[in-house]
Amino acid sequence: MPELPEVEVTRLSFADQIKGAQIQSVQLGKPLRWPLGCLPNNLTGLIIQRVKRRGKYLLIEMDPALLILHLGMSGSLRFEQSQASHAARPSKPFGPSEASKGAPAAPRLHDHFVLQTNLGTLTLNDPRRFGAVVFAPHSGAPIVEKLLGRLGVEPLEGEFTPQYLYQALRGRKLNIKQALLGGQIVVGVGNIYASESLFMAKIRPTRPSAKITKAQSHLLHRAIQETLARAIAVGGSTLQNFSNAMGESGYFQLESFVYARQGQPCRHCTTPIKQIIQGQRSTFFCPKCQK
Repeated sequence: MPELPEVEVTRLSFADQIKGAQIQSVQLGKPLRWPLGCLPNNLTGLIIQRVKRRGKYLLIEMDPALLILHLGMSGSLRFEQSQASHAARPSKPFGPSEASKGAPAAPRLHDHFVLQTNLGTLTLNDPRRFGAVVFAPHSGAPIVEKLLGRLGVEPLEGEFTPQYLYQALRGRKLNIKQALLGGQIVVGVGNIYASESLFMAKIRPTRPSAKITKAQSHLLHRAIQETLARAIAVGGSTLQNFSNAMGESGYFQLESFVYARQGQPCRHCTTPIKQIIQGQRSTFFCPKCQK
């Protein structure tokens, strides 16, 4: 599943290219996780003001309306600039395809949402169809509260502090790994980055959240921010088929300390990395470095 770094990398790859675009048409494929919530024609003529992110959701804001996008388990976005906008606003090349010449790529299997604008085409491709595109007439609409209202703080913004993390963990009865994955304390620290952050903070993933000390909270806070920032800088993780909206893969998985390295020597102490299951998710840790 794409996590916060992958979603942020996706946003950064097309947000500037689609800013100011006018929607010309919307085409829907097979049903996604949730219905669009409006007729596709209702979006025609709206102007895209900006693209933001909240947790693992992308928000395409059109003032006052917005589209809320989630990539689900296997979704990815791609953006092909129109020929006119490609000439006027050059960007990174798409690679060896017609898209690099500014021509829209041919429809692919599992293209389930196609947003055509005067600046280019944004397409959601999702083989498993757990992703979604949802319309909200304004930011205060009930659907916005339903999807975003209970999310925790953003890990790379000022509200996320060591003291906040310590106090939030004190009231949790879960182990620290599952508390991070829940999303009510802090958003976007998914399975890959929770394992990596706990390793950097030298905290065993099975440790009860309520027993995390203030000193450990400071270490974990810094580890979360550094891990996510590092992942964004290298384009996120491409474990199966993730790529950003320009078709570029990420490389974080190539430099992970523990994730998916079961049986391999710890990069710090050479102890074999262990794998356990927590909440039906794989967890990786070093039994020597993480106490």
